[in-house]
Order: sequence, then C-alpha cells, then structure tokens
Amino acid sequence: MLVFRSLSSTLRRMSLAYADEAIHLREAASLSDRDIARATGSGVSTVSAWLRRERAPRGRRAERLVELSAIADRLAAVLGAERVPVWLNKPIPALEHRKPLDVIAAGGYEQVSRVVAELESPTFG
Repeated sequence: MLVFRSLSSTLRRMSLAYADEAIHLREAASLSDRDIARATGSGVSTVSAWLRRERAPRGRRAERLVELSAIADRLAAVLGAERVPVWLNKPIPALEHRKPLDVIAAGGYEQVSRVVAELESPTFG
C-alpha cells in the first residue's frame, strides 16, 4: 500500500508539471486562459483549473500545451513577451492568413515553428 501511495504521489507531481507549464505561459508570455484554451482545444474553465493546479492536461491537450510553450518561449526571445499574445492571435500570411493559435490547435506546430524560425534568423528585420 505504501508503494502504491508513493507511486500515486509521484505520478501526480509529474502530471502537475503540465499544469506548471500552463502557469509558465501565463506568467512568461502573458497568455490568457482563453488563448491557452484555444491552442489546446480545452475549455476556459479547464485551463483555469490547470492554472490553479487542481488538474493537469493529458494526452493531446498536454501535447498542444507544450508545443504552445515552445513557440511562446521562442517568440518572447525574438519579439519580447508582451508581443507574444498579439502575434499568436494575428493572421499570418505565411500560415495562409490563419492565426498561429488555431494552427497549433489543429496540430500544425511544425508550420508555426518554421515561421518563428524565419523571425529568429539573422536576416529578419
């Protein structure tokens, strides 16, 4: 029984690491609950629970969350954290005028990553 409880506690801490990633997005990239929900295909109330560390995303939602986080971190380094939400919600010509949050939600992390790589290149600007 003690082994099971220890394993359960370890698994809970591991799963809450995904909730911590949502908190990171909120703090480091100024993303709203709505932005995170949109990119992960979750409800706003679900994301609010993640931000309170009451629940954590799993499966596809966890995957989308970490993809969003990777993109947001890269954008913050190039554009500054305050511009990240704007860029993610703006129709981008290189994404066929789709919004990056919607592309990520549809599983298009690689497409968005390529556009961000262009921003990161020394010839940008």
